[in-house]
Amino acid sequence: MPAGTVTLLFSDIEGSTQLLRRLGSAGYARVLGGQRRLLRTIFQPLGGQEVDVVGDGCFNVFRRASSAVMAAVAAQQALAAYPWPEGVQVRIRMGVHTGEPARFEAGYVGLDVHVAARICAAARGGQILLSRTMCERVEAELPTGLVLIDVGPHRLKGLEDPVYLSELQVPALPRAFEGGTVA
Repeated sequence: MPAGTVTLLFSDIEGSTQLLRRLGSAGYARVLGGQRRLLRTIFQPLGGQEVDVVGDGCFNVFRRASSAVMAAVAAQQALAAYPWPEGVQVRIRMGVHTGEPARFEAGYVGLDVHVAARICAAARGGQILLSRTMCERVEAELPTGLVLIDVGPHRLKGLEDPVYLSELQVPALPRAFEGGTVA
């Protein structure tokens, strides 16, 4: 696992409890397995390393911020096109932040880890939210068609200061943030 400045990408399934109730354990296990396989297939070739998987959430780290952005975009596009069982709609929220967490054992610890996790928790399904730090690293490198939409400062659970967030708008995917505040 890389040390120093890294990009942290958290993802999880929006409405996972309702999805479990609807599909039952076996059906939900198929959804969870499909989501994990899909993310691994996309993230690993782009340099993503899986740090942790808990419930329906995944934590990956990337050496390069631009690789994390491309992974998030490719994942959201693939997830939107995936043939989910029983015709359910599975929407994944993603939070991306660049920082310098400390390495420990097989993972990372530090405020940057919490910031990235809280950004993910603030997102809606299908949405990719980025911290200001992240935006500053990738804005000049964004491929044509990708747009950063400033959604302003938000108070995130457990953090003293507001965190400035931007939504990464992906072509051919619905815009998750439509005014108001981030969830």
